[in-house]
Amino acid sequence: MQFQHLYHIIAFCVAAVVVLLSTPAVKYIGLHTGYVDLPGGRKVHQKPIVRLGGVSIFLGTVAALLTVWGLGGFGVLPPDKEYEIWGVTLGGLAFFLIGFTDDLFGLSPVMRLILQSTVAAIAWNVGVQISFLTIPFIGLISLPVWLSLAITVVWLVGMANAINWIDGLDGLAAGVSGIAAVVMLIVCLFMGELAAALVIAALAGATLSFLRYNFNPAQIFMGDGGAYFLGFTLAGVGIIGLVKSVTTVAVLLPYLILAVPILDMSAVILNRLVSGKSPFIADKRHLHHRLLQAGLPHRMTVLFIYALTFWAGSLALAFSGIPSGLAYAIAATALLSYTGWKARKQARS
Repeated sequence: MQFQHLYHIIAFCVAAVVVLLSTPAVKYIGLHTGYVDLPGGRKVHQKPIVRLGGVSIFLGTVAALLTVWGLGGFGVLPPDKEYEIWGVTLGGLAFFLIGFTDDLFGLSPVMRLILQSTVAAIAWNVGVQISFLTIPFIGLISLPVWLSLAITVVWLVGMANAINWIDGLDGLAAGVSGIAAVVMLIVCLFMGELAAALVIAALAGATLSFLRYNFNPAQIFMGDGGAYFLGFTLAGVGIIGLVKSVTTVAVLLPYLILAVPILDMSAVILNRLVSGKSPFIADKRHLHHRLLQAGLPHRMTVLFIYALTFWAGSLALAFSGIPSGLAYAIAATALLSYTGWKARKQARS
């Protein structure tokens, strides 16, 4: 088992190194081709920033998985589990290409939704499926095929867009995704889901390494390509690593780990609908916008949401039965309380 975990360490490290080395090159190409995000409107940056950083995140993740595959790391997995790895990876590629196309040429919201739903349906067809649902006071129930398809598509497409929607401040989406990925990695390893752990280890390494260039003040943005890739991969790993386990706790864990982007997106959509506006029209109703409007500095806003994400993840660790999981939850609660106190103090000053 310890030897098997070596492959997860390799995946994390290879992804991190590839992102560190490739991001400056991507930035150079973006600057010289004009693919930059201009300031203005809802945006908080003051100068043009290259928005193609998702290329580095994608390259790092795929390079890590190919390295492990080349070293024979997939050979210790059951054939169906290896199939699931490539199913999530290829689905992530498709979502990346949709976002990358949007970054380069622009796509309408309806076209993006159609393409994303099609890819998600294909992913469901190859086995990335939510087949069980937990109903309060009833427990775990098996879903009929049509409902399994619908819920899986909503989950995959919804998470891809949820990560994209929180990508409004330097380092926010990358940090939230990185924290969620590390928590998911720990849970997958604890539950013996080694295939899902390989994918999420690579994603964690790529995402956290990207913060070297993306944290405030950001040198590069991940763009829609990076955000869609992160969101789909997190959601896909949540399915193949956790939701497929026929236990009530396991089914709930992905939703708890990713609670911050899920609740942010849900609240924004509900708020827009109540206001009689289209849920696709961008505005400043997101959590990070509200914290900025309350007077929090840019970095403090990002750090507070990091702490909130870590707190939600620590609850997942506690509920999963991981040794010392409760201690992690208590520590995360203390960190969130301290960060909230600091944020409130800075907002008043």
